[in-house]
Amino acid sequence: MKFSTRDRYALRLMVELANRPNDLIPLKDISDKQRISLKYLEQIVTPLARVGLVKSERGSQGGYRLTKDPADYTAGEILRAIEGSVA
Repeated sequence: MKFSTRDRYALRLMVELANRPNDLIPLKDISDKQRISLKYLEQIVTPLARVGLVKSERGSQGGYRLTKDPADYTAGEILRAIEGSVA
């Protein structure tokens, strides 16, 4: 199975959030650290939020965080959120 750039970036985004599970992390911070376009990350995080894998909070101190313990996530569920069924 080959992973698209979008898939790889989604996994990298989730790893960044998992590294700081109790913090709200702005996408700009992830964009800078991972060297991924902010606009591209915005497109990637939308389906992740839609299925409830991440939660966003608005405001000057806003950002994204995981909705459950990092150990409870699987690569499969992240990829399904991004690409749909992987069958």
